[in-house]
Amino acid sequence: MIKFQREQKIFDIAGVKVGGQPGECPTVLIGTIFYEKHKIVSDPTKGDFDRKSAESLIEKQEEMSNLTGNPHFLDVFASTAEALCRYIDFIADVTEAPFLVDSMSSSERIPAIKHAIEIGLRERAIYNSIDYSVKEDEISSLRELGVKSAVVLTYNPTNVWTEGRIDILRGTKSQKGLLKAAEEAGIRNLLVDTSVLDVPSISLASKAVHLVKNEFGLPAGCGPANAITTWKKAKKKLGPYAYDVCMATGAVITQLNGADFVLYGPIEFAERVFPACALIDALNTYYGRRTGIKPQVSEHPLVKIL
Repeated sequence: MIKFQREQKIFDIAGVKVGGQPGECPTVLIGTIFYEKHKIVSDPTKGDFDRKSAESLIEKQEEMSNLTGNPHFLDVFASTAEALCRYIDFIADVTEAPFLVDSMSSSERIPAIKHAIEIGLRERAIYNSIDYSVKEDEISSLRELGVKSAVVLTYNPTNVWTEGRIDILRGTKSQKGLLKAAEEAGIRNLLVDTSVLDVPSISLASKAVHLVKNEFGLPAGCGPANAITTWKKAKKKLGPYAYDVCMATGAVITQLNGADFVLYGPIEFAERVFPACALIDALNTYYGRRTGIKPQVSEHPLVKIL
């Protein structure tokens, strides 16, 4: 069980508290929808999809959130701005949850988050993400739009080890750090994603979560499912339950290092991940009482599941 010596920041994003000492705020669980090759998407370029199936998936995530006490965000992914805007319109109609505006390129993300702000979703929209490739025009666009919340992705192509993830946040004499870039962009609610690349790197990203919170006091987490979904041996050689168990374990290992949020992968996995993460939150909070840590929310897993 962990208690960080540095004061920990807690941000309120559309009514969801994220951050703090382990045990204060339940881990925010983030399911991805409309991801690449998602079977509910018929045209990923235009953003055509099965609305009934999408709504059912979102309702299941909300149901698991209500059952466990773990808050939820949606990671809304698209390869084009057109599709991303259509998905955002849909999300606005069917849920009140905060959501990540996610695409591989800032040229797709910027128009989409602009659209989200224009239709009144500034409080709920989270830009995903500011990363090592950020340029001045992206920073300027975020500032001019008044984007409030963003993810900073700590992937460091020059140093993939844990220390590299911290270095890219700090910056160097020759390169602006990502925290400075986010400050210049006017971001107020900052979430640090410590970047999972493959299955072994889950350990590095998890350790980086601890280091980020210890040094900067910022909410931190990562997406271990990004790697586990491509882990062929888990599916083929480790038995019928291995894949599901490992999806949950990947999330839990980040929590044990202090993660405030977990991108748990395809939204279909909500029922596998929420109970495991809720148990860790309940145990952290129960133990935290001995060190003076108190829950900052009433609907906590300690109350909901034990």
